[in-house]
Amino acid sequence: MNMKKLFILGIRGVPAQHGGFETFAEKLALYLKDRQWQVTVYCQEEGSGDNWSSTWKGVQRIHIPVKGSGAASTVAFDWKATQHACKQDGLFLTLGYNTAIFNFLQRLAGQVNIFNMDGIEWRRDKWGIIAKSWFWLNERAGCWAGNHLIADHPRIKDHLATRVRPAKITTIPYGAERITEANPALLEPYKITPGNYSIIIARPEPENSFLEMVRAFSMRKRDHQLVVLGNFSPEINPFHKKVIDAASDEVIFPGAIYDASIVQALRFYSRFYLHGHRVGGTNPSLVEALGAGCAVIAHDNHFNRWVAGPQAAYFSDEAACAALLDQILEDESGIKIMKSASRERFDEQFTWDQVMLDYERLLSAWHP
Repeated sequence: MNMKKLFILGIRGVPAQHGGFETFAEKLALYLKDRQWQVTVYCQEEGSGDNWSSTWKGVQRIHIPVKGSGAASTVAFDWKATQHACKQDGLFLTLGYNTAIFNFLQRLAGQVNIFNMDGIEWRRDKWGIIAKSWFWLNERAGCWAGNHLIADHPRIKDHLATRVRPAKITTIPYGAERITEANPALLEPYKITPGNYSIIIARPEPENSFLEMVRAFSMRKRDHQLVVLGNFSPEINPFHKKVIDAASDEVIFPGAIYDASIVQALRFYSRFYLHGHRVGGTNPSLVEALGAGCAVIAHDNHFNRWVAGPQAAYFSDEAACAALLDQILEDESGIKIMKSASRERFDEQFTWDQVMLDYERLLSAWHP
C-alpha cells in the first residue's frame, strides 16, 4: 500500500513557536507520522537564499527563507510555499485563509487542498479597512479554492454555509491537553497562591474585553488578585495604557509568559478563568482552560457558549461582569460545580485524541 502524503501550509512551521495553529500542526503531524503518513510542513525562515529541507521527529520540513519578519514577509512566504507545493504529489492541508488567493494555483494544478477556515478575521476590530478587505477577499477565495472546508465551531460552519453548500464543510474543533496536576511552586515568583487569584490569558486587544474585565474587577476591593497575561506596551499602545490605568492594585501584569508549564500552573490553580473574546470560533485558550478544569467567566456570545457550555458564567458588558464577580467570587460550592462542568465539557468535545481521529478520517477520505 502506498504511503499517504500530507503537506501542511499556512503556518510558520514546527515545532510550535507562534500559537494555536502551530501547536495544532505539530500535534497533527506527529500523530499522522505515527500512523504511517509522510507529513511535510512548510517552515518560514528569516533570511535569503535557496530553500532547504530537514527532518524533525520524523516530520519532513521545507524551509523557505524570506526577508523581514512582519506581515509582508509572511505573505511572501505563503506565495513561495504555494509555488513549491504546486510541484508536489499528495494531499494538502492549509491552515487559515489569509493568503488563500494564492491557492488557486493548486486548484488549477488539480491538487486536493483542504482548508481549515479559522475565525472570521475580517470582523475583528483591530484591522483597518485595507486589511479587512484583504481578509474578506481571501475568505471568499478559500471557500472557492478549497476542495473541502473545516470549521472549528458550528457557528463558523453556519457562516461558511452562506458562501458554499453545507456538504462542503466539516466541523472539527480545536483540542487541548487535560491538565490534572501542576507544580504550585511555579506561582511563587508572582506572589500568588492557589485559589486566591483569577486569570486572563489573551492578546490585549479591545475585542477581547480587556478593559471591561479589568474595570469590573477593579470596581472595588476584592481581597483577591487578578493575573492578566499578555504583552502590554503602554508607552506605544493607548489601549494598553488605558487598561493598566484602570487596574486596581490587586491586578498583576506579569507580561507574556511562554513557558507552558508555568501557564498550565496559572490556569490550574486559578479560582476563575476570565475570557472576554467577542469574535471567533473555538478559541484555543478557552479550550485549554476547560482542559485545566477552570471555572469559566466568559463574554456572552454564541461562540463562547457552545465551547464552555451552560455551567459557565456569562457577562454582556462591564456592569454585568462586575455583578458576576460580586455574586460568585466567594461561592465555593458553585465554583466546584463549574470546575467539574468544565472537565465534562472538555472530555465530551475537545480532547486531542478525538480531534486527531476526526482529522485523520477526513484527510483519509480526501487523499488522492
